[in-house]
Amino acid sequence: MKNVRKFLLRNRIAPKWLIFLLDLSICCFAIVYANCLRLNFDFTLVTPASLADDLVATIIINSVLFYIFRTYHGIIRLSGFQEAFRSISAVFYSFFLMLVLNVGLRLLNFPSFIPTSVLFIYFFISSFAVFGYRLLVKHLYRLSVNQEENIHVVIYGAELNGSVLKKTIEQTSNNRYKIVAFIDDDENRYGKTIDNIKIYSFSQVKNVIKSWQIKMLFFAREDFDPAKKNLVVDYCLEHSIKVMNIPPMKEWIQGHLNINQLKEVRIDELLGRPQINLNNEHVINLLRNKKVLITGASGSIGSELARQIAAIHPYSLILCDQTETGLYELEYELQKKYGLGNSLKIYLGDVKDENSMNSLFGQYLPNIVFHAAAYKHVPMMENHPSEAIRNNVLGTKVLADLSEFYNVERFLLISTDKAINPTNVMGASKRIAEIYCQSIQNRLTVPSPDQGIIQLTPRKSKTKFITTRFGNVLGSNGSVIPRFQEQISKGGPVTVTHPDIIRYFMTIPEACSLVLEAVTMGEGGEVFLFDMGEPVKILDLARKMIKLAGLTPGKEIDIKFTGLRPGEKLFEELLNKEEEVIPTHNKKILIAKVMEYDYEKVTKSIDKVIQISLGNRDEDVVKQMKRIVPEYISNNSIYESIDEEILSPTLSSHG
Repeated sequence: MKNVRKFLLRNRIAPKWLIFLLDLSICCFAIVYANCLRLNFDFTLVTPASLADDLVATIIINSVLFYIFRTYHGIIRLSGFQEAFRSISAVFYSFFLMLVLNVGLRLLNFPSFIPTSVLFIYFFISSFAVFGYRLLVKHLYRLSVNQEENIHVVIYGAELNGSVLKKTIEQTSNNRYKIVAFIDDDENRYGKTIDNIKIYSFSQVKNVIKSWQIKMLFFAREDFDPAKKNLVVDYCLEHSIKVMNIPPMKEWIQGHLNINQLKEVRIDELLGRPQINLNNEHVINLLRNKKVLITGASGSIGSELARQIAAIHPYSLILCDQTETGLYELEYELQKKYGLGNSLKIYLGDVKDENSMNSLFGQYLPNIVFHAAAYKHVPMMENHPSEAIRNNVLGTKVLADLSEFYNVERFLLISTDKAINPTNVMGASKRIAEIYCQSIQNRLTVPSPDQGIIQLTPRKSKTKFITTRFGNVLGSNGSVIPRFQEQISKGGPVTVTHPDIIRYFMTIPEACSLVLEAVTMGEGGEVFLFDMGEPVKILDLARKMIKLAGLTPGKEIDIKFTGLRPGEKLFEELLNKEEEVIPTHNKKILIAKVMEYDYEKVTKSIDKVIQISLGNRDEDVVKQMKRIVPEYISNNSIYESIDEEILSPTLSSHG
């Protein structure tokens, strides 16, 4: 047996003539054995002369049929059911032809040259032997290939997906991966088996991994409790066990799972808390017959909003961005996936360009505006305060004023948790945008475009201005996750600004679900917050991502501390010191009870900072920003010296 396995391991392919002769020899043996069996092995009756005609007929007929069916063409150790069936078919037709020949001879009053009982015995013996030796060779080959290097695998999820995954792995890995156990949360399945593989409970995971020396773990479902998944993944990473995911069934190729579709567990799946599944019924009812405008549509949040809204098929979906390539690619994706046709509108324009935006609103008359366009990179904006004001403040002001003039029903501003007690230019610029949207809500006058310049005319506003504050979004452009992935792929080092820095995280779909829920809940003037769970230590995040890549932190991939960047702080806050929260019907969404602002004073101060920014006087811009947002205290920034000056009294007053 060992010699056979060694031969198979050399991957030698037997010549065609050898397979042909082997099949032919099996048939000859079968016809001889059938004759002997019929005569009870009485060798006085079984003579070479009596077998000669049977053997000649068997050799001639089978040689022709084996040639026609090409039974010798396949590589036996890699053959499948179709090749085995082809061989059995050739044997059946040889049996059938000899049977017909017998019948024909009898009809012509000639004695049959092969007894019918011999033919039936011959057929069963030859079929079994031809199929059996192929099965034996294939089985020996599977046992031989990487026998000493078998990778023990456990599958988490013992339902249909787990069973399909087991078969896929076994069929496509040449027995390299050996499924040794299933893990499942359903108590009714404990102790039972699937294809003779035992099912264990979640509490037995560690024992299973230890006893079987597991090298890989596959998650066979999407809907695992993240807390449990985190525990399993952490334990696997500690013991150098690779963890993989099965894709959703809708992504299987023609209903079949391909092993190449198995992917490594992503870091955004390990947030340590359940993802938010919001009620989309109200969203669908609100948006289905509306004209929806999204600014910053090609960005991370804007594009995901576009996907989720496109699935609802609104009356029209208007996508605005100043990035030509991003808009083109998003349009192609949405048309291909959702077939929106003429209901999808693309507008290339800059939100701070009043004439361009006025043309956009006048042409498409949106009912609902999602304002996602913004500069958000903290260090970049710290070096460009004027540009931060022009894009984040002026752009918001232009869109908010036009929304009032064109009677937009709802205007939703996407803000950031960095706007709370800001320590950087970016956060402060977003806080100013928030203040403007809050102050404009109860104003009795609305803007009117006149020769490209927005002016005020007395008319009651119908627009509901809503703000949402987000934490860090996993996988967004410029976020820490893509940066770490890039650094790991290049062999490191992974750069972390500070060993104690922490952040709140959510996924892009979660963030967009919050936006859509907020736009249905808002009555105007609210600032919605999100229950973001527990904060994540960035150093721990970096270590986990390195381990998920199958590498060892500090050995194969170094972690380097670079120091806090300009404007960066160790932790983000969810509320201003003077703010309180109000619960909503969704326990994951809160409303910040913020101060009310006098529109006239706010407008005067914001117009001033915008005018200063047009002259690129960065230091004066920052000074004015600090007057508008007194809680804006710079951190690790060249603008810290400004905080020592005496700032003007706060513009805000409690309502």
